[in-house]
Amino acid sequence: MLSPPALSCAKRVLVRGPLFATVNFLESATMFSERLKSLVPYTPGEQPQDKKYLKLNTNENPYPPSPRIREVLDGLDIERLRLYPDPMSTKLREKLAVKWGLNKDQVFVSNGSDEALSFCFYAFFGSGTGKLLFPDLTYSFFPVYCSFYTIPYETVPLKDDFTIDLGRFLEKPSCGLIFPNPNAPTGIHVPLEQVFSLLENYPRDKVVVIDEAYIDFGGESAIGLIQAFPNLAVVRTFSKSMSLAGLRLGFVLAGERLVSALFTVKDSFNSYPLDTLAQLIGEIALEDETYYRSITEEIISTREDFGRELAELGWHVFPSKANFVFAGKQGIPGKKIYLGLKERGILVRHFDVDRIRNFVRITIGKREDMNRLLTVIREGF
Repeated sequence: MLSPPALSCAKRVLVRGPLFATVNFLESATMFSERLKSLVPYTPGEQPQDKKYLKLNTNENPYPPSPRIREVLDGLDIERLRLYPDPMSTKLREKLAVKWGLNKDQVFVSNGSDEALSFCFYAFFGSGTGKLLFPDLTYSFFPVYCSFYTIPYETVPLKDDFTIDLGRFLEKPSCGLIFPNPNAPTGIHVPLEQVFSLLENYPRDKVVVIDEAYIDFGGESAIGLIQAFPNLAVVRTFSKSMSLAGLRLGFVLAGERLVSALFTVKDSFNSYPLDTLAQLIGEIALEDETYYRSITEEIISTREDFGRELAELGWHVFPSKANFVFAGKQGIPGKKIYLGLKERGILVRHFDVDRIRNFVRITIGKREDMNRLLTVIREGF
């Protein structure tokens, strides 16, 4: 039995829970690895449960997935669920390959694109000379992966207009490059000709990873460059344009050698990252291009109209090719905007980071959602 002091300590830890253990606790504990003590986890967009909010903070698609999915699930033979799923996700990879004009050995699928990115970091970065390079203002999971895998990195500053200058990536020795296109949280897109120029001038023995989570909302994909550049890996997701964030389904399109390396990482970590339902729903979603094209076009139209009206109210709105806009109002701190909207039942995302703390990221919802937000903004904070 635990002594009273030990029991008291144990109760404190249990009440706080492992997710909220302090750094001091980790440093003093002998039950945790040295690796754990140095980790600084990624912070996702908040998911408060205290009341119902209009959620414009996590870039979820406001429209439901393809109606075909319900039809297939209603007729699903549940006997399939007692068996392990296909560890190679063969049918899903074949359908993705057909869609993008590749072969299935150039397709890797994963439990969300974050897992795909994690495997890319493990497989492609950290060896040789130089550090991993990525923009200084970008997806905040990138430095988390570097910490997790002990990969040295260096950030490359965005230009004054917050665009990515790919030429700056060529000025430093590196063990690889990664950047989102469109970038997050700005939504700014790098034209395809600039991506091509980067790949032409970058060493072919170093991998370039492009995270295209938001590319369907108006950007130009680099997938067509894969055959010409075997060191290019393009990461995509079903979460955004295909309304399947709750499914956790991502994929990588790349040359066969890179995909083979990702399978090696996967099978050294988890042979079955994609369950049977995820694979099946992914296959169905790929077959309903007409539906997804229609809702994507509606989101793009809503984004353009909302951005224009916000600009007419005196806000600075960055040009976006994503399903969100990045915007701010001179004289109003971004945190005040975030808190003021939250008090009115609307969630947006604020990043308390140098250069962008006076802006907020606003997910594009349905037209009635954006009109509600505009009404609140006009009324003031």
